[in-house]
Amino acid sequence: MTALRLAGVSVVRDGRTILDAISWTVGPGERWVVLGPNGSGKTTLLRVASLYLHPTTGEVEVLGGRLGRVDVRRWRTRIGLVSPAFADLLRHDVTAVDVVMSAREAALETWWHTYGPDDRAHALDLLDRTGTAALAERSFGTLSSGERQRVLLARSLWGEPGLVLLDEPTAGLDLGAREDLVTRLAALAGDPSTPPTVLVTHHVEEIPAGFTHALLLRDGRVTAQGPLASVLTAETLSATFGLALALDRRDGRYAARARATPAPPPAPGAAAWTA
Repeated sequence: MTALRLAGVSVVRDGRTILDAISWTVGPGERWVVLGPNGSGKTTLLRVASLYLHPTTGEVEVLGGRLGRVDVRRWRTRIGLVSPAFADLLRHDVTAVDVVMSAREAALETWWHTYGPDDRAHALDLLDRTGTAALAERSFGTLSSGERQRVLLARSLWGEPGLVLLDEPTAGLDLGAREDLVTRLAALAGDPSTPPTVLVTHHVEEIPAGFTHALLLRDGRVTAQGPLASVLTAETLSATFGLALALDRRDGRYAARARATPAPPPAPGAAAWTA
């Protein structure tokens, strides 16, 4: 079953077009990265995909259910979501294990519903999968940025979701925490049991090994989409970011840098300077 299908999706707010006629499909087993500069519409795209935002025009279908025809409160429990906006909604004194357990009802806290030993055991297993089992009883507010992101990653895997959406999960992390999280995402990408995944980022350096496809956005429009190896090139990246870029790949990871601009030749008759 197709995990996500957008057909002609546009979002217009206050006369400004944020997304412009986006058509995009995420299929079984695919791991997508969504790349683009600030203001390109990446986060808005994920809000639509996670059923928290209705588009102005177009069709949105997630896990076989069309937006507008399904109960989004129930459907959201089938979508794993990691986003800075969601983390900001959590009370700081909620424990890490409760943050994960509350995903069962797509809630912010566990006191709204009844949970049993099996729920707790499942939450602990997911924390262990993301290397945070030792943090289970720690309050969310005492965790480092990297630890919080790994707890939210565990939450996103609750109940074998059909789709996982990751909105800039490495934002604000230092180098060590970023590389730890990227490594864990690479491990999940290589696990056949991991559902179709979409990762939003600004930086090619944060694309984990094992990701299969890319969608590039600029000014709310798609500049390129398809298999990662063919879509992510220096040319498409330069067009997306509006800057001449060089792109390197090593051990399944990417790196981008601005191309060096040759110095202009001296004017005829100008004196030459030597070091």
